[in-house]
Amino acid sequence: MYYEQLAEQKIDDVCRRSGCRFDKEKKVFVISAWGDEFEVNPHEKSIVPVGNHKFLPNNFFDLFLVYYLVNSKAIEVYNSWISEKDIVGGATFFRGPHEIPTNQIAMLYKDNLGDFRKACEHYNGIQINMGDAAYYFKITSRIPVAVLFWKGDEDFPPESKIMFDKSITEHLTTDIVFSLAVAVCARVGTPV
Repeated sequence: MYYEQLAEQKIDDVCRRSGCRFDKEKKVFVISAWGDEFEVNPHEKSIVPVGNHKFLPNNFFDLFLVYYLVNSKAIEVYNSWISEKDIVGGATFFRGPHEIPTNQIAMLYKDNLGDFRKACEHYNGIQINMGDAAYYFKITSRIPVAVLFWKGDEDFPPESKIMFDKSITEHLTTDIVFSLAVAVCARVGTPV
């Protein structure tokens, strides 16, 4: 459905809003996401990484990327972090089957801040001062996401949390925020 909507939109408008470009020869949108470039072909309903890439997209990331191209707005980042619970309707939506799987990150790194930092830096993360360690990722030019980590000890289990720039609600619905968050957890929560 989103591929069809993308195919119907004006190319210049999509590029202006999302920060992507259009390859006229290949007839694909080219978008930088998480430091890699992807070709999005709305007519073939495909997303293909370009060149040497660190990340292969998955269904959750594909859904986010196509939705973003269709619905993003030409607004600046707010530089204010919020959790999924701060998104309108988020307190009820992000539970049960829609709980963000940050435990994947927490269980992988447990008490190992060094490995968490190594993975985040491998994926172009920029260190920020939150938790025991935290990094933010420029998913697209308009969508930053932060991953926070607290190492476990004898009293508390390890914990991880994802934070979003407050502007995310201008671009994405809660279900697409969930798709993005699952993709982030899959990427950061996989050993480098």
